Amino acid sequence: MGYFDNPWYEEAAFADGGVVRNGREILFQGFNWESHKSDWWVNLEKKVSDLAESGFTSVWLPPATHSVSPEGYLPQNLYSLDSSYGSELQLKVLLQKLSQHKIRAMADIVINHRVGTTQGHGGAYNRFDGIPMSWDEHAITSCSGGLGNQSTGCNFPGVPNIDHTQSFVRKDIINWLIWLRESLKFQDFRFDFAKGYEANFVKEYVKQSKPIFSVGEYWDSCSYSSASQLDYNQDSHRQRIINWIDKTGGLCAAFDFTTKGILQEAMKGELWRLRDPQGKPPGVVGWWPSRAVTFIENHDSGSTQGHWPFPSDHIMEGYAYILTHPGIPTVFYDHFYDWGKSIHDQIVKLMDVRRHQDIHSRSTIRILESHSNLYAAIIGEKVCVKIGDRSWCPTDGEWKLATSGIRYAVWCR
Repeated sequence: MGYFDNPWYEEAAFADGGVVRNGREILFQGFNWESHKSDWWVNLEKKVSDLAESGFTSVWLPPATHSVSPEGYLPQNLYSLDSSYGSELQLKVLLQKLSQHKIRAMADIVINHRVGTTQGHGGAYNRFDGIPMSWDEHAITSCSGGLGNQSTGCNFPGVPNIDHTQSFVRKDIINWLIWLRESLKFQDFRFDFAKGYEANFVKEYVKQSKPIFSVGEYWDSCSYSSASQLDYNQDSHRQRIINWIDKTGGLCAAFDFTTKGILQEAMKGELWRLRDPQGKPPGVVGWWPSRAVTFIENHDSGSTQGHWPFPSDHIMEGYAYILTHPGIPTVFYDHFYDWGKSIHDQIVKLMDVRRHQDIHSRSTIRILESHSNLYAAIIGEKVCVKIGDRSWCPTDGEWKLATSGIRYAVWCR
């Protein structure tokens, strides 16, 4: 993998802003697809103390600015903070409380597309008259009804796609990102639909706006030999994510969709999938762990959308994996607060092990077993995890059981 494992490259990439140096992040996705239906900022504000006590370092919030769709993913006026999730005042109260508890707020950055206020070229809503960032049709790609250039990525159908090759567009986006950072005190960014525009633009945005942490949603399809059979080898899939991260100059991490795809198939009696031919974890985390944001579910894959759901009866084995392994783990709101106190407390125990044993994004890993019904690994030479219904425990050294549940156990030295 060359420079991906080079410590000099790691620090060089970190030195210019962007991803946190020490890799001891535990992220929390603070919403689901239905969150807009309630007073969400108020709801989250009441949970900040628990999130801080649990050990989360950053809370990813849904899009906080005005949107044509209630979920926030069809933005229009990016400077308006009154949304379906609550008022500007309620948002600022939440942000202040997060800051008081030393939790960073992550803004959901939706800049692949934008819905105009006025019909322009071709009768499409590709003009933005009467609101801040009042672009005309030249800000919209020609392949989505505008007068700009061709898209530099995948087209998001049905809405005007932003042409990031235009210097005035990039200038306005950078000023908006700086406003989020300096005026609202959002410290982290999550880039939505990152495959829609070239990664070098993300590099520019991160360098100019200087978030503490940034992560991109580069969601690509895994490799399947048939409609339902996931290929064992997903190197091409994770390489595409690696390439995207690399084009950001290493300044932006990416969600590890490869690990999610493999992990949820592995839970179906195929735990052998969790070791690649080189003996490493088979996802992005196996090649570039300091840029791999691991997760098992989000508002798109799970929730009421259910586009690519994790097996519901194996949720805790999934968390036992990502919370003990290298990479930067993310916990989903639904699992933490809607699936009962037992799940909440089991996740907290796993987080306690990670924090107290100082497991981080670059921790070493030795995979000991990978069979159909047993996976076992030692991480950082401090933590041992076993997943699966086969009986097993570590024998090399003095280990003490730290936490366990159905089909998983974790030991510490």
